[in-house]
Amino acid sequence: MGRVDGKVAFITGAARGQGRSHALRLAQEGADIIAIDIAEPVAGMDRYYHGATAEDLAETVRQVEALDRRIVAKKADVRDFGALKAALDEGVAELGHVDIVSANAGVFAFGEQSQDVSDAEWDMVNDINAKGVWHTAKAVIPHLIAQGTGGSIILTSSTAGLKGTPNVMPYTASKHAVVGIMRTLALELAPHSIRVNTVHPTGVGTDMILNEATFKLFLPDVEHPTKEQAAPIFASTNALPVPWVEPVDISNAVLFLASDEARYITGTELKIDAGYTIK
Repeated sequence: MGRVDGKVAFITGAARGQGRSHALRLAQEGADIIAIDIAEPVAGMDRYYHGATAEDLAETVRQVEALDRRIVAKKADVRDFGALKAALDEGVAELGHVDIVSANAGVFAFGEQSQDVSDAEWDMVNDINAKGVWHTAKAVIPHLIAQGTGGSIILTSSTAGLKGTPNVMPYTASKHAVVGIMRTLALELAPHSIRVNTVHPTGVGTDMILNEATFKLFLPDVEHPTKEQAAPIFASTNALPVPWVEPVDISNAVLFLASDEARYITGTELKIDAGYTIK
């Protein structure tokens, strides 16, 4: 316990899934939390899966407070820099500082081959997954530099940020972009002792992939594919015999990169991928 005692973590996409898991894992180890989420439907996403809600964000607050940690939760869209910065600034004003950043907010769109992807879908995915990460960094870096105490920025990429992935061109492009953002920031911020790294999960057991639309990507001839039917096919993509990992597996990696145990790790792509990228 206490690996990030006294720290404040700024987490985007914190209403559920990996974001909530990161908030809880960091809070378990002593951090207070600034939690941001759009917490409402994202236009164009309902054909895939449903987004987080205000009730989801409230549940993250409840669970963090149950750990006796402080949390400031705000609704903000990472595509809206002004709203994102205002939410962060309010959190910093209330909690006093910010030390850890988890740029986790993202969406997953899939199905069409590259030539069939619409401009609207491309823009939606890349505006959230790439521009949203840049906005997150842009909002928090002035705080980290002004504090003069270093910091750790962890950007959520994907196995799709390291290898080509058919039928998910906008997502794959956006997650490769996150690696470029990380590498550039790692160089720019190193003189300030601010470390920047990416995490690269394989499939994670959250609403983003545990839904019928995603299962149908793997089982196109099954009318209503189930989790049980999809699991063996998901497992075939990983080297280890598991269909997907759990959110806490990514949270443990985020915690490590946020902690002083990783004090000299920067510019690194950390895979939590069950061997997906070596197959």
